[in-house]
Amino acid sequence: MKPSTPSNELADLRYQNSLTLPNDVQEVPRLAEFVDEACEATGLDMGMAMKMNLAIEEAVVNVMNYAYPAGTQGDVIIDAQAGSDWLKFIISDNGAPFDPTAKAEVDTTLSAEERGIGGLGIHLIRQLMDSINYERIDGRNVLALTKKL
Repeated sequence: MKPSTPSNELADLRYQNSLTLPNDVQEVPRLAEFVDEACEATGLDMGMAMKMNLAIEEAVVNVMNYAYPAGTQGDVIIDAQAGSDWLKFIISDNGAPFDPTAKAEVDTTLSAEERGIGGLGIHLIRQLMDSINYERIDGRNVLALTKKL
């Protein structure tokens, strides 16, 4: 089941596309093309498109690396939607439940040696996106990342 899109967003929907990738980081170039296409369709400048690519890649690679047990084939679905003043990427998988929004903020004042491993990806996503929402829907992780244009 796909996450529901609020009716006010449906009324404003101007762009929609979807990409399904296996949990294989060799597929990241296809993801970059997909994100670039969505950014171009919404008129984002190159600098912001690069930031969006970084945030979406971080989220998708985390799914590819951690959602499924080692050696297990799984899919990651990336939906792109845009309206007149917003761009949203919805990343979903049926891997192990994981809510990245529940992760504590990383203390970036600490040195790399003092900080625990992990957490910088979601920190980066929080810095780049205007809204992050996680839901577990029908056995699927659904992460919605929205940027105001």
